[in-house]
Amino acid sequence: MTISAKDVMGLRQITGLGMMECKQALIETSGDADQAVELLRKKGLAKMDGRSDRASAEGRIAATVTPDGSRGAIVEVNSETDFTSANDAFVSMVTAVGALALEQPAGEAEKTDAIQALIDEVRLTTKENIQFARGQVLGGTDDSRVGTYLHFTGKVGVAIELAAPGDAVVGDDLLTDLCMHIAAVTPPPMSVDDDGVPADVIEKERRLAKEQAMEQGKPEQIAEKMVEGKVRKFLEENVLLKQAFVKDDKKRIKDLLPKGVSIRKFARYQLGG
Repeated sequence: MTISAKDVMGLRQITGLGMMECKQALIETSGDADQAVELLRKKGLAKMDGRSDRASAEGRIAATVTPDGSRGAIVEVNSETDFTSANDAFVSMVTAVGALALEQPAGEAEKTDAIQALIDEVRLTTKENIQFARGQVLGGTDDSRVGTYLHFTGKVGVAIELAAPGDAVVGDDLLTDLCMHIAAVTPPPMSVDDDGVPADVIEKERRLAKEQAMEQGKPEQIAEKMVEGKVRKFLEENVLLKQAFVKDDKKRIKDLLPKGVSIRKFARYQLGG
């Protein structure tokens, strides 16, 4: 049968694929545009799956909250090239993935069929190995207040959940400041408080400090004091509540919290990190 140039162009506008691919699909489906779209999708996705070993080192992060601020989500979607991750269609897709993740319960966000469908649309047009990397949903309890921050590059994002009693006032400025601190501070916080730092990490710092003190020939009693001092400094630098606020190093993060308000958890995503 004869396939007109108009039909081919129409299919190309729908799928974003090449002229020859569209024409061949119309030939194989006897000119049925709907069947041709489905055929191209199947062929294209199969081709993409065959390239799953190609590295997805680029991408973008999205972070979003519900209108009432009680729940939030942060996601990372990877691409092969920075060119693709900066594309408007890719950016819109990642934002939409974040919105779908927000519909899930608190905890690790799962790659649902709806999320995969959004990703597949961009995979088909870019012909890149695009993958859902990770995601997390915060909040969902009566006292939850969630804030997010996304760097303008889309390569660093933060979500934080505070626990605030009914009479506590948690402004958006506080949530933004906390998120921006977590995004900017070096080193990034490992945990909210001391209890969140793995015991093996503390033990490693303690052992290194002890070895350094002994190499310097310090007496055992002095060495122990030096170890405790270095561990204390390590916690001050790596525990969120103890860190010096990036906008005012005379304040600790714990000093920013209103009475009765605590930090429940946070998630800091850095592209590929």
